[in-house]
Amino acid sequence: MYLKQQRILLQRLRAVLLENYQIELPNLVTEQPPDLRFGEFAMPVAFELAKRLKKPPRKIAEELVAALGVVEGFASFEVAGAGYINARLDRGPAASAVLKGDDGPAAPAASALPGAASAPRQIHSLVEHTSINPNKAAHVGHLRNAILGDTFVRLLKAAGQRVDVQNYIDNTGVQVADVVVGLVDLLGLSLPGVEALVADLKARGERIDFYCWDLYARVSQWYSAGTEEENRERKSLRLRTLHQLEEGNNDTAAIAELISTAVLRRHLETMLRLDIEYDFLPRESEILRLRFWDLAFEQMKARGVLYFETEGKNKGCWVMTRANTGSTPESSGVVEASVAAGAQEAAAVTDGVVSTSELAVPDEDAKVIVRSNGTVTYVGKDIAYHLWKFGLLGRDFGYQPFFSYPDRTCWISAEAGEQDHPHFGGASAIYNVIDSRQADPQSNVIEALRGLGYVEEAARYTHFSYEMVALTPRCALDLGYQVSDEDRARPYIEVSGRKGFGVKADDLLDKLIEATQAEVDSRHPELPQAERAATATEIAIGALRYFMLKFTRNSVIAFDFKDALSFEGETGPYVQYAVVRARNIFRKAATTPAEVLAAAMSTGFAAVLPAFLTDEDGIWPLWLRASKLSLLLEQCIATAEPAYLAKHAFQLAQEFNNFYHRHHILTEADPDRKTFLLATAAVVERELVRSLGWLGITAPQVM
Repeated sequence: MYLKQQRILLQRLRAVLLENYQIELPNLVTEQPPDLRFGEFAMPVAFELAKRLKKPPRKIAEELVAALGVVEGFASFEVAGAGYINARLDRGPAASAVLKGDDGPAAPAASALPGAASAPRQIHSLVEHTSINPNKAAHVGHLRNAILGDTFVRLLKAAGQRVDVQNYIDNTGVQVADVVVGLVDLLGLSLPGVEALVADLKARGERIDFYCWDLYARVSQWYSAGTEEENRERKSLRLRTLHQLEEGNNDTAAIAELISTAVLRRHLETMLRLDIEYDFLPRESEILRLRFWDLAFEQMKARGVLYFETEGKNKGCWVMTRANTGSTPESSGVVEASVAAGAQEAAAVTDGVVSTSELAVPDEDAKVIVRSNGTVTYVGKDIAYHLWKFGLLGRDFGYQPFFSYPDRTCWISAEAGEQDHPHFGGASAIYNVIDSRQADPQSNVIEALRGLGYVEEAARYTHFSYEMVALTPRCALDLGYQVSDEDRARPYIEVSGRKGFGVKADDLLDKLIEATQAEVDSRHPELPQAERAATATEIAIGALRYFMLKFTRNSVIAFDFKDALSFEGETGPYVQYAVVRARNIFRKAATTPAEVLAAAMSTGFAAVLPAFLTDEDGIWPLWLRASKLSLLLEQCIATAEPAYLAKHAFQLAQEFNNFYHRHHILTEADPDRKTFLLATAAVVERELVRSLGWLGITAPQVM
């Protein structure tokens, strides 16, 4: 309702500005007055017009109020203060719209996308998230990426968009190479030996990703554990292994394929515990072997995005020019193309790990895209990959089914695949959930798109960045780590996969469920064990997802078990409990939310509804907040910030709990008022469940 009325109001205001002043202001805004007695909307437009019209803001506001006239859904307008315009809703129709769940269109039109053409078209978004290097178990930092990405997917789908979910797999990178070095050079295993190891782990019920977690830390330490000459030789093994992985068709590449595929499958199983699913798994190996870069290289040369350097330290290299100058190398400058890590590989690099390009050739001048030895930097391969994402490359992957979900198949890239398969490229908009340290490589890809003439596509490319996840000292102690006195005094401790310090995602989930299970068992011993276990899982998953979502993306998270699982404060369990509390009301009243809403929408009750929508009992603000879900959806998508929805859910739960304590719903003697109070609970329950659903959280029946 709130978003719908906001749009009606702003549309009328734009018409008045054009008619009376011949002024177009496309970016008009509204605010909400701090006290709803003054109205539900406040407009500061008069202050923006004062200088242009050379009039006092209050005088302009008075003229606008006089010109607005009658506006659908509004009771009145008035001037406030030095020039604000306050707008009051007609609360009867507004409340009826809230009862019906009529909150207007959920998303902007397709033509409102940045860079979109004027004619509306279907929005097809591609969200890439998770992107864990397939060399070891997922850890707590990866969970933030996956939860952010999955939640944004849910938001886009709620807005009616078609969304493809991709999980980029760097199966030829340095992290996989390190595990192969550990297997071959540290443990002395051949391809048959690795095959036997994987089979033995499976037979004993042990996890390959956990095994590789320990091996990865071990080989990382091994690189620097010997003499200077030994360490140099060991690191040369890493470089040799990397070259063999990129070449393919050898035992080393076969070992990497075996391990990375087994670990990848475990990653998907881990994420499924959080109800996170994927549509397509594009792999680095296919980008290399299907020669995506060759096609991108030809485009970039033909359109002058690259030039060949004939002198200086970059002699023999292909270098990228700036897209917005369209000029020669001498006058244009260059885009700084980071070679420290590629945008996709680096999505999962939370350990400070260097990339293949840094190992092979330490390019100090980051404008190089193709080195003098003919190898391509990660930025170059990333440019080719994103041309494919937008359907601009002229080549596609092969596709093979890889992982089954209850309602669909997750596909993986292949050199040659099945003839009948979905198509995942050609997106209208791209969102890459990649940590903030990779801002430069992401910017370089956007710059390349502009240089190639794909200006609209560049405008619809969003780096959905986020900061790292660390552990509180208390959490590290809970996990059994030795924590120094110095670290105990710090607000958080950074995790490091190379050092073996961190928490595996599955271990974290198990520990959260275990802690929740004990609480559920003590509160509800009468329930069957399976129901108690399901409830504990719902609460634990809700706690984790909410904790990862309540912080804005540019905030470092210090994870803590006790904070996440608390039933008090801004937590997932607190919001879930508000839903359980509302459902308990209906259970005790021997009714359902649907029955209550039907009664409240009846003709007879609609006539008396406005009498209860006063400012005295504090219920109208609760209705108004419940009416804002579509507004929050639009804001979350426009800003790529799910934290706003998490905050909304918490505030709605908080206001509902206050309402619950102040009003005796079940013992209310007046039947109409009782219907009104029950309708309030029904509206909040419905909107809380919707909010939680978009956050990927379910509400259990008991807490």
